[in-house]
This record gives sequence, C-alpha cells and structure tokens, in this order.
Amino acid sequence: MKSAVETLNPTRVRLTVEVPFEELKDSLDAAYKKINQQVTVKGFRKGKIPARVIDQRFGRGAVLEEAVNDALPKFYTQAANEAEINPLGQPEVDITELKDGELLAFTAEVDIRPTIEIPDYSGIEVEVDAIEVSDEDVEKSVEQLRDRFASTNPVERAAAEGDVVTIDLEAKVDGEVLADGVAEGVSYTIGSGELLDGIDEAVTGLEAGGEATFSSQLKGGSAAGKDAEVTVKVTTVAARELPELDDEFAQMASEFDTLDELKADSRKRLENMKQFDQATQAQERVLEKFLELAEIPVPEKLLEEEVTTRKHNLEHHQLGQMGLTLEKYLEFQGKTVEEFDAETKEQAVKGIKTQFLLDELVSQEKLNVEQEELTEHLMRRAASSGMSPDQFAQAVVQGGQVPMLVGEVARGKALAVVVEAAKVVDTNGNVVDLSDEDEEQATETVEAATGEAEVSEDK
Repeated sequence: MKSAVETLNPTRVRLTVEVPFEELKDSLDAAYKKINQQVTVKGFRKGKIPARVIDQRFGRGAVLEEAVNDALPKFYTQAANEAEINPLGQPEVDITELKDGELLAFTAEVDIRPTIEIPDYSGIEVEVDAIEVSDEDVEKSVEQLRDRFASTNPVERAAAEGDVVTIDLEAKVDGEVLADGVAEGVSYTIGSGELLDGIDEAVTGLEAGGEATFSSQLKGGSAAGKDAEVTVKVTTVAARELPELDDEFAQMASEFDTLDELKADSRKRLENMKQFDQATQAQERVLEKFLELAEIPVPEKLLEEEVTTRKHNLEHHQLGQMGLTLEKYLEFQGKTVEEFDAETKEQAVKGIKTQFLLDELVSQEKLNVEQEELTEHLMRRAASSGMSPDQFAQAVVQGGQVPMLVGEVARGKALAVVVEAAKVVDTNGNVVDLSDEDEEQATETVEAATGEAEVSEDK
C-alpha cells in the first residue's frame, strides 16, 4: 500500500491511498463467504456456492463493493498511522479508482487536531474578589437557619405576607380546565415567589374559605408558557412563628451550646464558601488569559457538529424536561434566534479550544491520572447525575466513556498547573495562594468551560 498526506489547512488533511489488488484478498474471501450465507442457488448447498457462480448470478461488482467496504477502514487506519496524524471524527472517503485485479485507490479527508504551541503562562495575572464576610452576612445566615425552625399556628384572620396558606388551584386556558391544571391542598408561603406570578396579590387579604381569580403565565406542564386564568381558594391560614435567637435555639438547631458559637461557625462556613468561589473565579479568569495567549484553530466541521449537539441537548433534553420549546425559552431569556446562535457558537468555540489547549499541556507536562483521582471524580459525577457510584461506573464502562472521564481529570490537573504558576491578587491587593486548591475543583471549572464539548479521535 502507498499513501501520501496533503495538508488542506491547519485542521484538515487529505490522505491519498493506493492499494495493490492482492492486498484485498482477505476482504474478497470474506465477501464471498458473507454472500454465501445470504443467498441460495439451486443445486448447491447453502454456504458452498463457488465464487464463479456467485459472480455469474449476482455480479462481480456486488462482491467488489462488499470487499471494498470491509477493507477501507483497515487501509485508512494504516495510512493515518503512517502519516502520524490524529484524526477527529469520521473521514469523508472517495474511491477514485477500482480496477478489478489491479488497483484500489481512494482519498480520505478528515479533520485533525491542530498543532498547538503552549504559550508561556508564567506571566498570567488576574484579579479576584476578596474574601469578606460581614456581620450582616452572618446575621442573614443565622436568620435562614432560624426560618427553617419556624412553627405555624392557624389564625382566623385575613392572610398576609409571610403567612402559610393551604390552597386549591384550578387553571384554565381558553376557557378549558387543564388536565394537569388542578391541585388541592398546596402549602404556600406568601411572598416566597415559589408559585405563579400574581398569586401573592390574589391570596393576600383572603380568609379561610376565600377565593380569587387572576391571570398568570404558566411555568410548566402541558401548557407551559401560555396565559391561564387561575382560580385560587384558601382553605387555611397559618401564621409563622420564629424561635427566639438565644442559646436554646443554638442547641436546638446545631451542635453548639451558645448562639455565639453558632454565629462563629456560620462565619467560618461563609468564609469557606467564599474561598471556594474565589478559587473558581481565579481558575476561570486564568483559563481565559491562557486561551488568549494561544493560537488555536478550530476545525469547521467539528464546530458545526458541536453547535448542533449543544442545540439538540438544550431543546430535546433540558427544555423538554421543563415542558418548554426553544421559542418560549428564548422569549423568557429576551434573546433573538440570531443572538442565541451566536452565543452557542461562541461557547462551542471556547469549549473546543479549551480541550485542545489543555490536552496539549497534559501531553507536554506528562500528567498522569491516578486511580484514586479517577475514582474521586467518578463519585462526584455519580452524585451530580443522581446515580449510585456503582450504577454510574457501570454505565461509564458500558458506554466506553472511561477515556472521557480520564481526559476530564487530566485537563483539571493541567489547569491547576497553570493557575499555580499565575499571579492572583484580590481586590484589596493581597496575593492569593492557590497552590493547595483541590484539583477536582479545577476539573469542575474545565467542565463548565468545555460544556458539551468532548472531542473524540477516530481512526
């Protein structure tokens, strides 16, 4: 076999391959055997039909077509290996010549990973928010905890903001009651904003047994996004009573003996949360700077496929679960189709570039993923998917996605290397040390940047 490679652009090549006919022998034998099992000819036992009879009855062309289809992947892979290229996705193959007994010639155009030069990232500098927890932040945190321990007592008066009402709902669209538009015994806290727009105004001032009708746009269900006439009936009104903020409350709501200890713990937890947010912010901003420093061409076909995948997943999975169409989603977001397309393309470009650049750094720095790191990542992904670790691991193995998970962890480690080399200061001018930050957090940052992107290499 002879092959040559032609570079069409930094992300696409054309392989030209010539195969002597004798190298097709195994595929021809396999083609005759396959056809033998599929056809019957009077006078011959199934599977025992001579090749000349198959040629006469069904045509030599059918045999050649079967043999070529069987042989092409093998010769394409051999040519790609000889050319030392890393193909992305499936090639576009064109058979240019097929002479029975003489020669098979074909071309294969395929996207490839571009050659990327890792830029000097040691000079990257970014600014992040300072970690500041005010007394007001602590008070708010304690109030939220206090709110969870509130009790309710029925009252015989009109409902007011903050009260908990039990209500029955009935929604009509175009005068017809929706099959999924009736609900009874719903508990709702007035002012929480957890139900329909307009319901707070409708129930405020009603006593038990009171009823009101209002208009609202439905957020979910069979008529999501449509305007409905909603009738609400209040069956009970209860006032919420908050516990006193004292040591007794601290003992009831936590493991601490005093309110001061509870507040100190709340402050520490808020500081830890802000520290986590600060590290994520630093990783995101360092990654942005790193991408700006590098020249990373993006294969057009790969970009088209990525954009299509992102749109499909949004429309048929995420929005589908919420009962929304893409049109309604864009209406809620206040975006035009053109703005949505441009935003999706921009996100896809960033995702592909991030993967290319960090994969190259993984290779350059020879970063390896240990079993413990992969297990930790798998358990986090399992938790976010709602599956048990065993179920998730089984799904990953069956779906052949282990290399994908390894790649995610490796990219997180690569980003951690860049972040550690960067200078990070907060808005107060203090240097932020991120050398001890969890690499798994960097992996999450990379996942957010790459989004749906998972560039596969096929040969």
